Order: sequence, then structure tokens, then C-alpha cells
Amino acid sequence: VKPVTRTPGGPVPVISDIPTTEKIVFITIDDGAEKDPAFVRMMKDLKVPVTMFLTDSAVRTDYGYFTPLVAQGHGLANHTLTHPNLRTLSEEGQRREICGQQTKLAQRYGTTPRLFRPPYGNWNEATRAAAGTCGVDAIVLWRESMQIKNMQYQRADRKLHPGDIILAHFRGPSELKGRTMTEMTATMLRRIQEQGFTVARLEDYV
Repeated sequence: VKPVTRTPGGPVPVISDIPTTEKIVFITIDDGAEKDPAFVRMMKDLKVPVTMFLTDSAVRTDYGYFTPLVAQGHGLANHTLTHPNLRTLSEEGQRREICGQQTKLAQRYGTTPRLFRPPYGNWNEATRAAAGTCGVDAIVLWRESMQIKNMQYQRADRKLHPGDIILAHFRGPSELKGRTMTEMTATMLRRIQEQGFTVARLEDYV
């Protein structure tokens, strides 16, 4: 039984973590600007599940890059068409951003996302209403974000907690001070392992 579900006709839940006592966390990777072939190989070798929240304006230069990642079983999720601050848009404007990306991702990869992340984590009740009409089951925020060498924590104890959702980005050496996407991912996995956690698949819990 999935601990997070949307009741039929009810509001779309907004989550930053999954209610669980298991020592598991979830990796989510946003945007899609960096398209490092070594990352695809790394994910195939490690078999660590991630969920990709993709923005069309970032991925459109090479939709094909993400095809093998989807084929590996990684989650495909929605991060809008153009990465706007949704709070500045009307409900209809938000619906165009969210539903439009639902359609694009379904056409490109053959699967319609169930999860949505608003750019910058900015949302309002119009976002929930719009997402609900687009077939979204949950709006996914985060508890930690992976920087170049370490995680940025929202909680004062600066520790991972069971069920936490971690935010990372498809970034390259220009944003990572010379480090690659694979180096950043390896560091993130080390930080997770050091705290005694393992990575689970978000879609199995939502």
C-alpha cells in the first residue's frame, strides 16, 4: 500500500517526504540541461533509482538523451514546459505549463507522468487545481538539495530522515566548479551511505 495517495476527486497532495520508518531516501533530478553520456552509463551500472523532473525548454535540445534513462526504469516526472514561477501565472496559465508538459513527455517517452514539481518549489492553490486537471497524483517538493560537495538541509539537525526527498539537478562542470554530473552523483550517494540510508524508488511510494 502506497503511503501517499490522492483520493479520487480530492486535492493533489503536496509532499516533501514520504511517511515511513524505513531508512530510505529518494533522489530526484530536475530540469535536464546537462546531458552527460557518462551519467547514463553510471546509472545503468549502479541501478540506483532516480526520478527525473524534466522541463521541455531544457531537454528539447536532445530528447533522445533521456530515452535510455527511462528504459532503465527511472521515473519520468513533470517540471513544466518553460520553468516559470507558477505563482505569477493564472490557474489557466499554470494549466498550460503543466498539462502541456504532460502531453510532450507522453508523446516523447510513451508514459504520462503522475508526479509534478513546481519550479523553485513555488506553488499555490491554483497550482494544485491545475495539476489535478492534468492527471497529476502529487506535487513533489524536497527536504535536502545536493550542492557540489555536500547537501543543503532544511532541518536544523542537518541530517537525513526516513522518507526524505533529495533534490539534485542535471548540471555540468560550468555549474559544478569543474566537477561532472557523475562526480556530483557519486558524492551524493556517499553522503547518503555515510548516514546509513539506502535509495528507494519514489513511484513505489506515491
